Amino acid sequence: MARERPFRQVDVFSAEACKGNALAVVVDAEGLTDAEMQRFAAWTNLAETTFLLPPTDPSAADYKVRIFTTNSELPFAGHPTLGSCFAWLDTGGMPRVAGRVVQECGVGLVEIQAGHDGRLAFAAPPLTLRTVDEAVVSQFVASLGLQREDVLAASWLVNGPAWLGFLLRDAELVLGLKPNYSELREYDFGFAGAWPSGSHECAFEVRAFPYREGPIEDPVTGSFQAGLGGWLTAIGAAPDEYVAAQGTALGRAGRVYIAKRGERLWVGGDCTTLISGTVSL
Repeated sequence: MARERPFRQVDVFSAEACKGNALAVVVDAEGLTDAEMQRFAAWTNLAETTFLLPPTDPSAADYKVRIFTTNSELPFAGHPTLGSCFAWLDTGGMPRVAGRVVQECGVGLVEIQAGHDGRLAFAAPPLTLRTVDEAVVSQFVASLGLQREDVLAASWLVNGPAWLGFLLRDAELVLGLKPNYSELREYDFGFAGAWPSGSHECAFEVRAFPYREGPIEDPVTGSFQAGLGGWLTAIGAAPDEYVAAQGTALGRAGRVYIAKRGERLWVGGDCTTLISGTVSL
């Protein structure tokens, strides 16, 4: 039997409402079946919908999250991680350790912290980097109308999802891309390009295209930004702390705050509640 459950719709990775990436959060999902969760996620028609549950081990995590797209479940995703934590705290969630939330999800335990400015940041999951076959790079270069020298570096970025990442010559080149989805349909892929020093509030412009959801561009992508941050700092293409813009080509103003501290990479962003109430499920 359906019951009223706390619900939030949150804008993630932007301090300005409607300029980030939307997320639906069912704060108390106990008793819902997999099919019921998937059906509701399809109904919201958002990139992701999350369902919060008691953790498997209360001594290890504060809550458990399950992350659904409109047609499948994900082991991890970045904007659902920040948005879910924000909604959990907003509805009275009390972490076991002040200022530190531990989320259980498909890739294991993910730590989330709040900075002095209140901005949440998650510790990026372990990242695996894999070499990209040159034939694949050539396929992208041809499809996008680029020259080979426009691609400064390429790597597979695997941190739960598997992204194909490209570092391009500059930010303007990234903003001008027009991907041919019919030629690139087998990949979830993304691009980054640096802004000239002092010319922009952000260090990089980023765009991401998760083909698993069809031929779309994602407004702001935490998992890709996490993989990208780990990769770019590892190869010396980015400083240990920087801000990346994403969503510009879609009229959004996503801002992702990357900070490498020791062996850990933190991915932060602002969150805003746009819809607050209950849902009957």
